Amino acid sequence: MSTDDFPAYLDVDYSAGEGESPETYPGIEDKIEKAIEVTREGLEQYKTPVVMWTGGKDSTLTMYFVREVAREFDLEVPPVVFIDHYQHFDDIHDFVDRWAEEWDLEVIYARNEDVGAYVEEHGLEPGDDIPVDALSEHNQHHVREILEYEEDTFPFLLDTYVGNHLLKTVALNDALEEHDVDGVISGVRWDEQEARADETFFSARHDPDLYPPHDRVQPILQFDERAVWDAFWNYVVPETVEAYPDDGYVPTGAEDLPEGVEREDVPVSPKYFAGYRSLGSEISTEKSDEMPAWLQDIESTTERAGRAQDKEDLMERLRDLGYM
Repeated sequence: MSTDDFPAYLDVDYSAGEGESPETYPGIEDKIEKAIEVTREGLEQYKTPVVMWTGGKDSTLTMYFVREVAREFDLEVPPVVFIDHYQHFDDIHDFVDRWAEEWDLEVIYARNEDVGAYVEEHGLEPGDDIPVDALSEHNQHHVREILEYEEDTFPFLLDTYVGNHLLKTVALNDALEEHDVDGVISGVRWDEQEARADETFFSARHDPDLYPPHDRVQPILQFDERAVWDAFWNYVVPETVEAYPDDGYVPTGAEDLPEGVEREDVPVSPKYFAGYRSLGSEISTEKSDEMPAWLQDIESTTERAGRAQDKEDLMERLRDLGYM
């Protein structure tokens, strides 16, 4: 295994970013400069890194930095991990497939196939109950020993304590172990959720009882939601779409794009054009407004208000177990 001596071969500062906030990086150029620095260090330091990619704006912005830094400094673009939790919007799958092909990405699909097989075999719908004793020994261990869940069944819902852990965290950790991953480059932001406010640019996940030992590399901690959209329309899209104006252009909707540019040409999920600001499961995520995400009142409203709050309230505990 290439990571047998992990983390001894690393030279990273796990305290980098402590006590900081988006305001520490006041301008978009400051935020971008830091993102490039962290991304380069991540690509150079880790032997078997991967990039977490959900198809959402934050992970796609992170993917942009990875690709740009790899090109600029002659580094490899790592594989990307897409967690398929069986409750995505179809648009998300289509978006990931489209841009993975366009950008020539190697995609690792992380799935809890044990749960997925039971759901398919019994024709379950989201919300239907799954007996704990019908699961594999591996999954039962997580439910009973790790989560200390005592009920006989749990609902097939992503945005619940057991559902989120099995469908996302266990799926991710199994993929990290299978591919011997030592660094996970992710699009976590300080301002996105209270449980993420104290994260650092290089964050250790070294407890073998909870997850395969690895580090999280987090290049866009310093971006807030507004800065993410500023980066998209002024950098990501103009540098990705050949016919897009070099100086950027902020569309007011899916039909308001520069001449020669179609919606499918733009690496922004159609759900954001439709009014969603944060993308979770199809079952428990609602649009925030009819306006595109970047035109909404970002400064005075909550980004994740459209997400299921029972899962949001458990974020701290879920992150302790390896959730993003």
